[in-house]
Amino acid sequence: MADDLDEFDAYLDHLAQELGHANRHAGLKGYCSGLVMPLSRKSVEPMAAHIDPLHASAKHQSLHHFVAKAEWSDKAIMQRVREWVMPALGAHAAEEAGYYWIIDDTGFPKKGRHSVGVARQYCGQLNRTTVRSQ
Repeated sequence: MADDLDEFDAYLDHLAQELGHANRHAGLKGYCSGLVMPLSRKSVEPMAAHIDPLHASAKHQSLHHFVAKAEWSDKAIMQRVREWVMPALGAHAAEEAGYYWIIDDTGFPKKGRHSVGVARQYCGQLNRTTVRSQ
């Protein structure tokens, strides 16, 4: 487990090099940590409460600012992701043909009525379109 956490931290440090200002590094680490936590909702409010319960309001503001004021290049971040992932796939360059990285988030059941304008979604784990919770 400690090795996994060390590798996760190393990966986030690798990505953070593209963020520009050092103040954004903590936001990246907090947000990505929240995404991999076993929380029923993956919005910044429950993430903040779980990451720093004694300072949830300040952490919420910090994470929200990180997400809402994304002043870095998503293309540059994705290039950093490719630099990390392609060697693990055995590829030497991102331009090599035949490699695709597909992330399918339909495996996680969605629930709730908090996302305005979002329709019910298919869930691979349940093999059906989920019913909204009341």
